[in-house]
Amino acid sequence: MGVGVSHWKLAQAVSAQGQLGVVSGTALDQVLLRRLQDGDPGGHMRCALSHFPFPAMAARVRDAWFLPGGKAANAPYPRTPSHTPDGPREVQELCVVANFVEVFLAREGHANPVGINYLEKIQLPHLASMYGAMLAGVDYVLMGAGIPLKIPGALDALSRHEPASYPLAVKGAEASDAFCATFAPLDFVEGAPPALKRPRFLAIISSNTLAATMLKRASGVVDGFIVEGPIAGGHNAPPRGKLELDAAGEPVYGERDVVDLPKLRDLGVPFWLAGGYGSPEKLREALAAGAAGVQVGTPFAFCSESGLDEIHRLRVLQDARDGKAHVFTDPLASPTSFPFKVAPVEGTMSDAAIYEARPRICDLGYLREACKAPDGTVGFRCAAEPETTFVAKGGDPSESPGRKCLCNALMANIGLGQIRNGKWVERGIITAGNDVTHLARFLPPHGLLYSAADVLAILLEGVEAAEASSSTLALQP
Repeated sequence: MGVGVSHWKLAQAVSAQGQLGVVSGTALDQVLLRRLQDGDPGGHMRCALSHFPFPAMAARVRDAWFLPGGKAANAPYPRTPSHTPDGPREVQELCVVANFVEVFLAREGHANPVGINYLEKIQLPHLASMYGAMLAGVDYVLMGAGIPLKIPGALDALSRHEPASYPLAVKGAEASDAFCATFAPLDFVEGAPPALKRPRFLAIISSNTLAATMLKRASGVVDGFIVEGPIAGGHNAPPRGKLELDAAGEPVYGERDVVDLPKLRDLGVPFWLAGGYGSPEKLREALAAGAAGVQVGTPFAFCSESGLDEIHRLRVLQDARDGKAHVFTDPLASPTSFPFKVAPVEGTMSDAAIYEARPRICDLGYLREACKAPDGTVGFRCAAEPETTFVAKGGDPSESPGRKCLCNALMANIGLGQIRNGKWVERGIITAGNDVTHLARFLPPHGLLYSAADVLAILLEGVEAAEASSSTLALQP
C-alpha cells in the first residue's frame, strides 16, 4: 500500500476482528515527525509517547518535533539528517520511537496479534525500526522486496538487547568489503532493559528458489512465507529472465514466475497467498491449496480506516463503481528498478504533465542505492534525483529517465506531502493491486464508504468456521 496507508487505525480495526492487522513500517520516522508537526490531531502520538519505556528519549522526540496547534499551512516540514550505517543518534531515536508508537496504537483495545511490514531494500533503518516495534510487543515482522537472510538473526539478537548488524547491499563493493549497519540496544536503554519477545518472521517471496534459500541460509528461524504474485500492489518482483514488455509497456510474467504450491507445501512451513486474493472465492482456493490463509491489501487500502488521503480514495472508488479503475505496472517509476504498480488518478504523479513539472529532488532518500565511493566509504545515489547529480555519483544516465520520487509521493498520498517555497506541494502516486477493478464488490448500493469490518465479512462469507479460524488475513502495506 505504500507509506502510512496501512497505519495504526487500519491495523487495529483488522486485529480487533480477530485477524492479523499489519502496519507499514516504511518511513515511520518521517510519518511521526510530520504528524507531530501538524499538531498531533487527537493527541494519539503523544499518548503513545507517554507509554514509551524510555521517558527521556520520548521527551527528546516530543520536544524536538511537536508543534502545539500545528505548523502554518504553507510552512515546510523540517528535514532530518539522512540515515547512515551507524547513526546519527537523533535519527535512530526517532526511528525507534516511531515504530513503537505505530505498533503500540495498533495493539490498543484488543488482545490479538499485530504485525509490521518492511521493505528489505530500505536497509539502513531496519535494526532501530525493529527494536522499536519489539518494544511495543509486535507479534509478526514481514519483509519483502529483497532477500532478508539476516533478519531472523537480527530479531534474535534484538530480543535479547544484544548488538545487531545488518549487511548492506553496496554497488561496487568487493568481496573483501564488509559494509553493514549496526545498532546496540543497550546504548539507548534507560534503566533495566524490559523483557522482549522475539516476533515471528514471515518472508515475502515470489519463487520456490527463494523460499528454499531462506530456510537453508537464513540466520535464524523463518516462521512462514507470504507468496506474493505479480498482480499485487506496490513493488513487484521483476520477471525472471530477460525483461520483456508487452504492447502497453508492462513487464511480461511467465511460467517461471509462478510458485509451485505443492513444492512449497512440502517445505513444511505455513504460507499465505497474496496478490488478487481479496475475495471469498480466492480465500477458499488458497485454503484448498494448503495455505494458512491470504494476505489482502487493495480492499483495505480504500476502506474508511485507511490512511490514504480521502480525495484520492474516493476518486479511485468512484472509478471502481464506474468500471474505470485500473493499474499500470510501470517498469520505470521506482528508482529501485523493481516494477511498481500505479493507479491513474487525477492530480497525482501518474499524470505525465505533473511529473514533468516537478523539480527532481531527493531529500528523503529511503530508496537510495548504496554505492562504494572512490575513498572506499559508502555513498548514496538515487535514479530519481537530478540526472547530473546521479551521473556524477557514478550512476548510469540510462537509468534516470522516467524515475519518480516515490518517497515524497507516498508521503503525499496520506496528506503529509512536503511544501516547497511556500507554494509547491508534493503530489501523490497511488498504488494498488489488480484487484482495484473489483473494489465495487465492497461498496454499499449508495455511497463510497465501507469499513475494514465490511471487507472481512465479505472475504469470510461462505468460508467454513473451522477454515476461517485457522486463516490469517494480513494487510499488505
